[in-house]
Amino acid sequence: MSFLPRLPWPLPALLSWSLCWLALSLLLRAGLHTTHALTAATLLGVLLSMLSQSWWRRVIIGLGFPVSLLLAGGLALPAGGWLLPLALLLLIYPLNAWRDAPLFPTPGHALNELPTVAPLEPGAKVLDAGCGLGQGLEALRQAYPLAELHGLESSRPLAWLCARRCPWARVQRGDIWQADWSAFKLIYLFQRPETMPRAYEKAKTELQAGAWLVSLEFEVPGERPSATLEGAAGKRVWVYRLGV
Repeated sequence: MSFLPRLPWPLPALLSWSLCWLALSLLLRAGLHTTHALTAATLLGVLLSMLSQSWWRRVIIGLGFPVSLLLAGGLALPAGGWLLPLALLLLIYPLNAWRDAPLFPTPGHALNELPTVAPLEPGAKVLDAGCGLGQGLEALRQAYPLAELHGLESSRPLAWLCARRCPWARVQRGDIWQADWSAFKLIYLFQRPETMPRAYEKAKTELQAGAWLVSLEFEVPGERPSATLEGAAGKRVWVYRLGV
């Protein structure tokens, strides 16, 4: 499905919804209970939505199937059955994730030049704070093949999937704001602009002198970066060294 984000809009949405309808039809024909079939088809739509780079497109793709099902007359569902899509969305995107960055995937090769401005010793601990499905971890692995990579993700399903996509990294479910950053030599973020001051203050408080805070696309307002790089897909990489 790697081709899906490259299709002109709205083809990704139409294709995703069609796949959900196909999955629902096949599951019902196979004798699966209606509620279970609807849950599986809706979850497929949510997973397909994660392939999109744009947040509003992810919402449209994720909600499109249950909305189209409702408009089409729906199925005979038990009481409360229409709450399933909402429950699945909240499972994938917890409320605290909506306040941060629900799912901003890192483009491939976005961090390849990072070691030229933020060198690390072999075995250094690197954290992807809010690792989602692991695209950031994959980019960090390309940049620092000898580093000890860690991922932290607030969504339990995403953390579970990321751990299986990236078995070479240590992925845990947790709150990036409650976690202790002090053991890491580099923290990587792809958050929102409004969360960057908070991330910078946490990094200043917890990271050892000489450690790095790296942000894709969003800078820390009022703070001069140690370096900037032109990343993939036009997304700039902002590099900050702490305590020096």
